[in-house]
Amino acid sequence: MKKTVWLAVVFAALVVGYVMFSSFHGERFRCQVCMAFKGGRDCRTAAAATRQEALRTAVTNACAQLSGGVIETNQCETTPPESVAWLP
Repeated sequence: MKKTVWLAVVFAALVVGYVMFSSFHGERFRCQVCMAFKGGRDCRTAAAATRQEALRTAVTNACAQLSGGVIETNQCETTPPESVAWLP
């Protein structure tokens, strides 16, 4: 086979290996966050490798449902959560 074919096969194998590794490397922290903003309330669950990342993702997801536009999203995300529950 040509050198370029071998390089393509090796590259494809590396990509498949990375996808498999990242798929099986599970998130360690999972939380449910409830946010209240401008009369609305929404709860979202998120999982991530760190507590801070899981919390931030859940807040961002809840605020995406409650706010309209960049300014409201920023205001919502700086509002303290109504509740935070860490899940197993």
